[in-house]
Amino acid sequence: MIIILIGYMGSGKSHIAKVLSKKLGLKLIDLDKEISRKNKMTITEIFQNKGEIFFRREEKNMLEEILAREVSCILSVGGGTPTYYNNMEIINQNSESFYLQANVATLTQRLLMQKAKRPLIAHIEDEKIPEFIAKHLFERNPFYARAKYVVNTDQKDPQVIVGEIIEQLQSSSPSSFS
Repeated sequence: MIIILIGYMGSGKSHIAKVLSKKLGLKLIDLDKEISRKNKMTITEIFQNKGEIFFRREEKNMLEEILAREVSCILSVGGGTPTYYNNMEIINQNSESFYLQANVATLTQRLLMQKAKRPLIAHIEDEKIPEFIAKHLFERNPFYARAKYVVNTDQKDPQVIVGEIIEQLQSSSPSSFS
């Protein structure tokens, strides 16, 4: 079984993927890390040196490559991944997809602490971050909403979130967990 976590930056995809991977004993793959490794650059450097269009092509190709070779894993993808090309369709056809949903206040709080490492917001003034997130979320929500499952991450401990993911998987396909 392949489980793909989607959601806006700061929703907890990378952290939840690590916890879920340990809990289920499944290999963990981070799409951005795979793209960085292949290109021998950080995501920020790829955006700066080669541009977003190059990055989005690499992202789609790497997504397809991983889904073609893996049988069972946890895959964490970038916040924009579901919104480009037919990525959301590919994700849903090849995995159990979970939208890790968080509200603007939660995302703002988390992202302000990581601002320097986030190329999309690094240049934005702190007080304008909530408006940027709200606008971006509005644009991306139609894609995120296509995930098979939704788990709200606001004010929740990672163990609780992982428990909810497992519970949803068990109720939809109990034979996978027996």
